[in-house]
Amino acid sequence: MIFTEFRFFWFFAIVFLVYWLMQRNSHRKIWLFICSYIFYGAWDWRFLSLIWLSTVIDYMAGVKLADTEDAAARKKWLILSMCGNLGLLGFFKYFNFFVGSTADFLDFLGLPMQYQTLKIVLPAGISFYTFQTMSYTIDVYRGKLEAVKNFRDFALFVSFFPQLVAGPIVRAADFLPQLTTAKSLATVNFRDCLVLFLVGFIKKACISDRISVIVDQYFTAPDTYTASSAWVGVLFYAVQIYCDFSGYTDMAIATAGLLGYELCANFDFPYFATNISEFWRRWHMSLSTWLRDYLYIPLGGNRGTKLFAYRNLMLTMLLGGLWHGAGWNFVIWGGLHGGALVFHRVWSNLKLVRSWASAQKNSLALAQILPFIGAILTFYWVCLAWIFFRARDFHSAISTLQSFVLFHSNGTNQLDLNLLWVFAFFALIHFATYRRLWHNWWHHIPGWSFAAFYGFAFSLVLLFIAPNYAPFIYFQF
Repeated sequence: MIFTEFRFFWFFAIVFLVYWLMQRNSHRKIWLFICSYIFYGAWDWRFLSLIWLSTVIDYMAGVKLADTEDAAARKKWLILSMCGNLGLLGFFKYFNFFVGSTADFLDFLGLPMQYQTLKIVLPAGISFYTFQTMSYTIDVYRGKLEAVKNFRDFALFVSFFPQLVAGPIVRAADFLPQLTTAKSLATVNFRDCLVLFLVGFIKKACISDRISVIVDQYFTAPDTYTASSAWVGVLFYAVQIYCDFSGYTDMAIATAGLLGYELCANFDFPYFATNISEFWRRWHMSLSTWLRDYLYIPLGGNRGTKLFAYRNLMLTMLLGGLWHGAGWNFVIWGGLHGGALVFHRVWSNLKLVRSWASAQKNSLALAQILPFIGAILTFYWVCLAWIFFRARDFHSAISTLQSFVLFHSNGTNQLDLNLLWVFAFFALIHFATYRRLWHNWWHHIPGWSFAAFYGFAFSLVLLFIAPNYAPFIYFQF
């Protein structure tokens, strides 16, 4: 069940009506917990046991951490939680990858081994809720968060359906306090939530799904297409993955908001970033801050020499790439971003560059042109990295890379450019939103006018829904 399916609208209508008809907060939380498990079970009911097991492991670990002050015992419970969560994630997501990689490495050494992969189905959202529960246990261990005594509240924190399968990755410190306060329908900002849901729906159903046809067409056989088609395929994928993922986030935040809950932002116009560091402050923010707080800083962060800081940054991005998927293409993608982040730090720390930048601060022309050049170069690098993220295999990635960077291709096929209007529509709407050209105008019209406009707008959007259905890209992670 996904947000753009009509059965979700029926599901959420029932959830919404029953939820707000209930008077007691405890009853509402039980209702949301039941609905969240129904929502997740609609994917595959067999995996309900996994999310339940993960919930029990971290709830018990949190309680035990709160009940003891013995350092050795606390560390034992933390390790138990980490092993339980990473063990489940490792088996379902990485078992075949590690077995295959080990066999390939031994074969390279001249020690071939016979192996057999398992037919493992990846549970939806396992990477997201695993990171979410792990952060809770780590925060309790560090003394930054009090352990939750109410199992119902903790179970709802783990399974809350709007953000369960594709984020944002919610922090316990942000979400758990919301469970203790009674919600009032009068405090719900209906207009903002409805507009945000519509924006997310447009991104996914009208933009991402439509151009997915062109993207799939190109990446199925990149060797057969011209260099210009490679550019179209890569640029379309950059738009597709942004609209797909940020569209889901918009609808998740809006859905939670209609129930009185606030989720963290996950995107802040990342393709307008003027350098790669800024890009990662704008792209998938809940993951980038998670990697910073629970991986980069524990590795040492900026402490020690600059060389160690660069190493920590590179390791964080490599593991962040592996988090996205069990394949070396994702590791390479993470490495490209890690290398770019290291280069940006080295470049920014050069005395010559800093002195020149300081001297040019008063130049109006440079102040306008340099951010523009930085944004172009950053977007180009991000698109280049997307090639490895999307390509079916390493050979396809290299073939696309040659076309994208060197404009060299032996292919003769051309992509159908009839959908370029979708790309232009995205660019126009995205830029207008970035410049806040229509920010909050819907607050200044009467209620009946808003209802009429919204109904008309949603009906119009339904006419432009892509005839094909493409699953949310991040569901596979």
